[in-house]
Amino acid sequence: MTHAKRFTLMLSGDDALNEADRPIRDAPKNGLPHECFLLGEKVPAAPILLLGQSNLTVNPEEMIACLQPVHLHATRDHLVLMSQYQVELSNKESAQLLKVALPLIEEDFQSGILFQGIHDWFITAGPFASLASHSIDQAHGRNIDWWMPRDTHEDGIARNWRKLQNEIQMLWHIDPVNELREQRGVPMINSLWISGIGKLQDVVTPELVKQAPNIYGEHLLLAGLAKFLEIPHQKELPTSSASHLVNGFAWFNQPEAIWPILKQALLDKELDELIIIDFPKGEKRERTFNTKDLQKKSLAFWRKAEELSWQEITQQ
Repeated sequence: MTHAKRFTLMLSGDDALNEADRPIRDAPKNGLPHECFLLGEKVPAAPILLLGQSNLTVNPEEMIACLQPVHLHATRDHLVLMSQYQVELSNKESAQLLKVALPLIEEDFQSGILFQGIHDWFITAGPFASLASHSIDQAHGRNIDWWMPRDTHEDGIARNWRKLQNEIQMLWHIDPVNELREQRGVPMINSLWISGIGKLQDVVTPELVKQAPNIYGEHLLLAGLAKFLEIPHQKELPTSSASHLVNGFAWFNQPEAIWPILKQALLDKELDELIIIDFPKGEKRERTFNTKDLQKKSLAFWRKAEELSWQEITQQ
């Protein structure tokens, strides 16, 4: 029996509900749909991101947290978290801000920084291990009141985090880094975000990702997951040969940019099927497309069939 030559493309998903749909006392779901799909319901993103950004050996039983310098935008009655893509931050600025905050961080976490990236600083979660937190991708552009870390089984941990967060905000408010940023007219780095708390031991990856011979995409989460699974990872799709695509898995910020490559691989029969996984209304959906599915349905049989665009494919 010949196995079909498949390629799987995952699309990013949004929350089914937002803060306007629930009372403030209700906790939002932990993780975006695609984060839960890739990592499991506990969404231990921090240790996976750490793997993706460093050459460190990560203890699978150690709880890791990701700390991220961010900009909180003040509206009339609440604060909104801005995406890291909207806030340019240099390596020098990041290092200086961490240097200022480090004594407070080390005192409260009872640990030193494991690895320092520009946008992500990693640390053993220690006393904050039980916090329920949310990624910037999930919380950005929203009222942070609903997305701030919360206590789970131990009371007072979220309060301790807010105290540390407030102390760092005061230090950064008067720091020369932010004075210069204000002079340049760019958003100040005025707060610290915590997210992704978890351990490698809790990662639950779907079989189709585990069995992929290659993983493609620019996301740091993918880079870390590929290293965790010991699967080759590339930021871009190969354009020289489609043979490397067979049974591969991909997740891209702009999937429409790689659509011509995938479509051509189907038309050239280098791929038999394209599997698209998306998350309408927060629920996982898996659809399979072959060459015939690329053509628009028409009653005018004498006309040459037109091919569906990427937008038409995703809207089906």
